[in-house]
Amino acid sequence: MVKALHVQKLTKSFSMRQTSSSVGGALKRLFSAKVCQVNAIEEISFSIARGERVAFIGPNGAGKSTTIKMLTGILLPSSGRLEVLGLVPWKERHKLGYQIGCVFGQRSQLWYHLPPRDTFELLAKIYELKDSEYKSHLSELVEGFEIGHLLDKPVRSLSLGERMRCEIVASLLHKPKILFLDEPTIGLDINAKLKIRTLLNDLSKNFGTTLFLTSHDTADIEQVCDRVIVLDKGKMILDNSLAELKRKYVVKKRVTLITEMEKLPLDLAGIKVIENDNYNFVCELDTCEVDVGKLVNEALKITVLKDMMIDDPSMDEIIRQVYANG
Repeated sequence: MVKALHVQKLTKSFSMRQTSSSVGGALKRLFSAKVCQVNAIEEISFSIARGERVAFIGPNGAGKSTTIKMLTGILLPSSGRLEVLGLVPWKERHKLGYQIGCVFGQRSQLWYHLPPRDTFELLAKIYELKDSEYKSHLSELVEGFEIGHLLDKPVRSLSLGERMRCEIVASLLHKPKILFLDEPTIGLDINAKLKIRTLLNDLSKNFGTTLFLTSHDTADIEQVCDRVIVLDKGKMILDNSLAELKRKYVVKKRVTLITEMEKLPLDLAGIKVIENDNYNFVCELDTCEVDVGKLVNEALKITVLKDMMIDDPSMDEIIRQVYANG
């Protein structure tokens, strides 16, 4: 496996002065303050192959931002090993900068009063891109992200969705091998979110770009990523494929049967009946006790099925279960 990221027992500690609410304690702290070490990240380990799309999630304060800052060379780890594209970020930060891109939903790299084209040209100079190479790649990105009509409008006049598409293009001008995305769809409407997610999927498939995504929007995770790493209180509590995550945590399903009988006299262990009237039989099924196949077979012994629907829990519910178990 060709690794884009390799993290081994990564730890980051911060020094904190102990506080006291009493006046005496405050005075004492002026002359002999006690300092303690707090682990923001504690011995996390994972590897990501090139081209993977990974969601890096956790509640606020879990250590996501601290980890990203170490991955991009902004922070120096307290201990552990870390390589990004074979480079040690804090030692080779300048070299790494030419190979990674960053998109932050709450921070902009576009000049607010200037059109996106001006920022793109500035970034081309910063990344030392050849003029012909820059124009060719920009043309591809403009077409793919559908921003041709936005290039010469001041950024301040763009909608949030339009600005985010321009932000991603700005991060892709130098053809980074890894794209770090921090809440890329925050504040966007449904259509804009769908557009961003589709573009990110196309980017990964067409160019093999590794995506490292943090988001509180579970739809981002489900529609963009194929693997999930979960942090909680600085510790890694889960690292699994999205498919395996669903298999492990989807223990209850909502099943609806449309039958020829007005009421279906069906009673099975592991089934909680929610509705049984007007030719609709709706139940919550516990997959640990009974599977859908058995439910269908038992129903067919009694009546004819006209239709059937199966609904899994939402990603929100699955992630909540992960946090609870963690």
